[in-house]
Parts: sequence; structure tokens; C-alpha cells
Amino acid sequence: MNLDNIKAIDFHVHAEEPCCGTRDDGYDEFQAGMAKYFKNPAGVEGMLPSVQQTADYYRERQIACVIFPVDAERETGFRRYSNEEVARIAAENDDIMIPFASIDPAKGRAGAREARRLVRDFGVKGFKFHPTMQGFYPNDRSAYPLIEAIADEGAITLFHTGQTGVGSGMRGGMGMRLKYSNPMHLDDLAVDFPDMPIIAAHPSFPWQEEALAVAQHKPNVYIDLSGWSPKYFPPILVQYCNSILQDKMLFGSDWPAITPDRWLADFEKLDMKPHVIPKILKDNARRLLKI
Repeated sequence: MNLDNIKAIDFHVHAEEPCCGTRDDGYDEFQAGMAKYFKNPAGVEGMLPSVQQTADYYRERQIACVIFPVDAERETGFRRYSNEEVARIAAENDDIMIPFASIDPAKGRAGAREARRLVRDFGVKGFKFHPTMQGFYPNDRSAYPLIEAIADEGAITLFHTGQTGVGSGMRGGMGMRLKYSNPMHLDDLAVDFPDMPIIAAHPSFPWQEEALAVAQHKPNVYIDLSGWSPKYFPPILVQYCNSILQDKMLFGSDWPAITPDRWLADFEKLDMKPHVIPKILKDNARRLLKI
């Protein structure tokens, strides 16, 4: 990857379409709910991009991307996409893609073995967790065998925080419990794994100040700004982006729910200090990813 030719690094890109089989029953309904929430017609029309199509899209825009599936099959019933397959396609597009993986912490020691193998054999740089979809508290000791393995391998962890569009407006919220995604749970992880990078994904509504407090207090905690159009960022988040957390904020879109085109267009309208913009768009991610 030649970062001199890269305009930005999108730290939050989903592999939504199966690269290893057909969609599960019920997945179309799930995606239609997401599409309605994010006003994204692709989900309704069943035209979500493949991993290769995502690579082509980002290459055209000279934007690098961190891509991952989400392993939530235990809670949702939807089988997970193959971490190996996502990593393989990312490797074929390594001029533009950085592979992350996802493992349900409930897999315990088996999950820990998988994590080590993915880092060592497939070049995976980090792991995505979605506590609301996966049904666990990040600081629950039952998750620690997996997280310890990730920390030992020197990989990054990325946790969904705050309210989620997943299940929003659907009956019972599609069984999703928001309580798991309070960013304050990451504070314990930052204490117990002080050398492991931890990213709190999204503006953490309704716990935005908690996320900012943890990121300010713990040197290994960062925030990615995905999942919301920047025009909806709360003023305190913009304030911290411009000041004491300017070196810990990361551009993320939440593709394909939100496109980088839309995110970047709205970001340009924020009152951001000129020297902060390149940090958020590329420099902070470059340093964190060690590339």
C-alpha cells in the first residue's frame, strides 16, 4: 500500500454480502430494516456490494479501508462470513484493503486459537466486536480468553458502541439489547490490556461523554467516527476532535450503510481546524495500523 497516493483511511467498512455462499433466511428482512434506518436503497433492493466490489469502489476514490465481517451467528441465527475468505480477498487487494476479522467471544478457547491463526497465517490486523449483536459485555471475563489472544498477537480491537441501526424500529429491536454497548465497559479492558489498541466505534449515543472520558483517560483507547453523518455529530464531539483528542480520532464511514462520499462531504462542512483534518482522515490511522 502506497499511502502517499491514498487520500484517507476508512476504519469502518463492513463485508455485508456473502463471499462464501448465499444469504441466510431472514437476512433480507434484517438488511431492509438497516436500509430504512440509514436511507440506503441498496439494502432494500438486495444489491449490497461484494468484498471485491467494495475494493473497486475504494480504489477508484483512492481511499484505503479496514474491512471486516461480523460474527453474530449465535445471537442472530445468521451464519457468519468466512474470516479467511474476507482476508484472502483483502490480500488480493492489499493496495487498498486492510483485513480485520470477527469472532464471537462465546467461542472461548476455540475462538482464541482462531484469532492467533488469522493473525499469523492470514495477516489479519485487528478484530471487530459488536456487543449488542453478539450479546456480551466487553469486560465480561468470559470474553477474556479471546481478547488475551488478540492482545498477545499485537492486534487491534474495535468495538461497536452506542445505539445501533441494527434492529432499529423492528419488533423487539430484533432482540438487540443496547446495554451491552455502553463505552464505559471498555474502560476495564483498557486497564486489563493496557498495550492493546481499543477503538470505540461510532458517536456513542446516548453515552457520548463516557466515550470521550475513556478515550481521554486511557492512552490505548481511540474513537472512530463512523455510523453517523458528521452533520449530526454532537458539539462536544466536534470540540474534542478539534482539541485534546485530535490524535485519537479516526475517519470511518460504516460502508455500505453510509458511503465515504456522503461522510466526507458532510465532514467538509464542519468547523474543523485545518491541521486536525489530515490527522482524522489518514495520519492517526496510519500510525495506529503501523503502515
